[in-house]
Amino acid sequence: MKTITLVSGCYNEEDNLPDLVARVFAAAAKFPQYAWEYIIVDNCSTDGSRTLLRRMAAEDKRIKVIFNTRNFGYIRSPYYGILQARGDAVIYLASDLQDPPELITEFIPKWEEGFKVVAAIKSESEESALFFMARKAYYALVASFSNVDLLKNFTGFGLYDQTVVEQMRQLDDPYPYFRGIIVELGYPIARVSFVQPRRKRGFSKSNFYSLYDVAMLGFTNHSKVPLRLATMFGFAMSALSFLIGLIYLVLKLILWREFTIGLAPVVVGLFFLGSVQLLFIGILGEYIGAIHTHVTKRPLVVEQERINF
Repeated sequence: MKTITLVSGCYNEEDNLPDLVARVFAAAAKFPQYAWEYIIVDNCSTDGSRTLLRRMAAEDKRIKVIFNTRNFGYIRSPYYGILQARGDAVIYLASDLQDPPELITEFIPKWEEGFKVVAAIKSESEESALFFMARKAYYALVASFSNVDLLKNFTGFGLYDQTVVEQMRQLDDPYPYFRGIIVELGYPIARVSFVQPRRKRGFSKSNFYSLYDVAMLGFTNHSKVPLRLATMFGFAMSALSFLIGLIYLVLKLILWREFTIGLAPVVVGLFFLGSVQLLFIGILGEYIGAIHTHVTKRPLVVEQERINF
């Protein structure tokens, strides 16, 4: 009998966990030909999630729990959980119920057809229209800059064959951009569209910094275009500055008494060039930061305890 492993990260999801587990195993019950297990990686929750997970794991041995020593973030912790999965297929879904567990019933047939990756793509969302449009614009921008065909409106929710997970283990990436890695590996991808529901309980753990972190990770891991743009823009500004300087020189020589340069062009030019330099230094810093993260090779997470493994 083949095994399918489900994986979720968790941080302060006490209100969602009972409904999540019930819906997940209700979907799994439609495929009795497979053995099922559920790995939940708790990112050092501060509410009652840990106590609840212990009780659920004691009642159902299919539930396996990893407690982290601290909050390692939603980039590293879920990815680590996927790497621990040993099932023939691995299904990742978020624990906030914005990834509908019922979609599992659409993943399995695609996997049985031979697809190594089944990706859930958000066609619509019940969240703020402005926020959803901003996300779509970001995905489109990263995809246009990337050297691979990145999946748009893909959050990681999907099914991955164990051969794909094994390739991910060999990458040994300390700070992975999961959405990009899936495409980089080059396996054929089956797409399943869904409408993302609004979060019903609890609050989103994402803030501006974490969203910005993911955004920059997409650029630095899969595109050199920002660096090339900085170089080309530098050449263009150098040529433009030389041309403007030459024009001013000619006008001054021709109209020595009438033509005055004034301070305004100098001040505006200094502020403009200074802001452009800061912008591209920041871009360069993002790439250096990504290199530093890979060189230091810190662990994805540090475990405190395992249950039911």
